[in-house]
Amino acid sequence: MSDSDIALLLADAADEVEIGIAPYQAVLRGGRRRRARRWAVAAATALVLAGSSATLAVAGLPGGDRGQVATQPLVPADADPSRVLQTTLATGTDQGTKWRVLIDVWSAPRDEKQAEAQRAAMALRGETPPDAHDASDLIGKITYFVHRDYGGKSTKVMENTVPKTDRLTGTDLMSGSLPLAPGGTKDVRLVIGYVAKTAQRVNCTWTNGTATVVEKAGAATGTGDPAIRSAAGSNYNWFVCLAPKDTEYETAEVIE
Repeated sequence: MSDSDIALLLADAADEVEIGIAPYQAVLRGGRRRRARRWAVAAATALVLAGSSATLAVAGLPGGDRGQVATQPLVPADADPSRVLQTTLATGTDQGTKWRVLIDVWSAPRDEKQAEAQRAAMALRGETPPDAHDASDLIGKITYFVHRDYGGKSTKVMENTVPKTDRLTGTDLMSGSLPLAPGGTKDVRLVIGYVAKTAQRVNCTWTNGTATVVEKAGAATGTGDPAIRSAAGSNYNWFVCLAPKDTEYETAEVIE
């Protein structure tokens, strides 16, 4: 069975969560299924060919409807689609090496002219929207690119394009896990994900039995502290957590 065959089977099992050609392990835990959510891990093939155990996870736990659903998009209506909105999600130092995770958000174009301008602006930054074969494919959609910077070397690690009205509720969660260092094949310690705006706590558990509780950021919460935080232009809140040395990612769940 080829990698693409495996990916198709996993995508079907995860209820249309598509994960590229790499044979990633997809996990769907409890609750109602959320259809047609796309979470692509950039350069997935290279990671897997190198023996990486990077994973993608989707979770919607029981009680997932208790969050309120906004009836209007959370992105400003006058946002310029040709200008990127960048937010630093996390920073840190690992064994003397500085790292950070940033997200680029492109707001939804309202017509083909805006979509053409947006795609040209993306290209100048080396960003290619997933599944946008024509500029018109971007109309009405928000595009995200997540970048990991490790020791000054920046790598695009995740990307996503969703309708501008898309949002999560309650305990819904989408996350990806990968090595902290680019090109790594082991030490899957970095977890990046997004949750509903109402989520207050995310529990990141590690293979050694320990856990990191990530809480919603306050006004004084710096990027050096693990936190659930907003990202400019995004209808979701985002979190990043890093496993301690000598252990790896196991699960991530919204617990409040």
